[in-house]
Amino acid sequence: MRTVIVVGGGIVGLATARALAARGLGVTVLEKEDRWGAHQTGHNSNVVHAGLYYKPGSLKARMSVSGNRSMVDFARAHGVPVEVCGKLVVATSESELLALRVLAERAEANGVQAKLITLAEAREYEPEVAAVAALRVESTGIIDFPAVCSAIVRGLRESGADLRLSTQALGIRSGRSGGVEVATGSEVLRADALVNCAGLQSDRVARMAGLTPRARIVPFRGEYYELRPDRAHLVRGLIYPVPDPTLPFLGVHLTRMLDGSVHAGPNAVLALRREGYRWRDISAGDLWETARFPGTWRLARKYAFPVGYDEVRRSLSRARFAASLARLVPAVGPDDLVRSGAGVRAQALLPDGSMVDDFLIESAPGQVHVLNAPSPAATSALEIGTYLSERLLES
Repeated sequence: MRTVIVVGGGIVGLATARALAARGLGVTVLEKEDRWGAHQTGHNSNVVHAGLYYKPGSLKARMSVSGNRSMVDFARAHGVPVEVCGKLVVATSESELLALRVLAERAEANGVQAKLITLAEAREYEPEVAAVAALRVESTGIIDFPAVCSAIVRGLRESGADLRLSTQALGIRSGRSGGVEVATGSEVLRADALVNCAGLQSDRVARMAGLTPRARIVPFRGEYYELRPDRAHLVRGLIYPVPDPTLPFLGVHLTRMLDGSVHAGPNAVLALRREGYRWRDISAGDLWETARFPGTWRLARKYAFPVGYDEVRRSLSRARFAASLARLVPAVGPDDLVRSGAGVRAQALLPDGSMVDDFLIESAPGQVHVLNAPSPAATSALEIGTYLSERLLES
């Protein structure tokens, strides 16, 4: 194997290209947008996760813990802004204490430095927080993930990689004499192997390449607010709720960014387009594909009421969004919030309606396809890239 085409120029695709180039392979990266990290990478909360939430032994757990270290080291070595500030996970009622203790046990099992603290101790970090107890996680950080992408791109250019923006993979087939051929609309590119890191389009790229992936991407939009600048002092670092183990997402939280602004969110609502960042972003084709997938309806039966209904109401009501945040910081009110951006999570869904919990990677001869890599994929990107390069060489 001498040459590889990587489809997708988000942080995972770029990190994979970096790992392949480090092994001496010729790499071509195809990104359909006119900039790197245009979708999930460029619309996330820029948090370097510690790895405490994930099932011990899972790819997410292993790669998040090691990725936390490698991402921070990479940022510092390449002049990318990063700050290891730690975070609080707060129990706001007695009923959440058991789940908080379970989370502390999971952190220990995953090798994450974390400790249970009292309200008085929590307020030494966050004077405005509401809690009956909290978990202090030291290794969580904040970073500029688009700047990480830029640093990786500089290194790839120096290594001679072929980096192509505004270049979409429109067709994929096995080459007549082996390898793979990728049609871009203007030409047909040939290589010995293919890695699919297409994020929101990853299942479609896999089908284009001849696979029948067992999961389907269903897009969920996460919307953010910011605290008004004169209210940003209410939050010093990162404040998260205790996650409900029966629900698939972490819940809205508060994050102080590198520039001192405080982001609040995200919620989770079904996006009406694969890359739909607003309610008015609608694709009939994407909606039809989502609607005819059996897993969508099975998921809806489980979560539509009251969870999904409440998420939609919170999306449409700043007051409801503020009320969720006030559970963590009571001083936050609706007038403190200003609409910010949104991101779309590429969530892999199985036909039985269950969300794929771990990173999902499928292989074929000369091909590796990343079919589920939501958070903490950005944190874990360098580790994922190394893993994918090794898996490709074994395929």
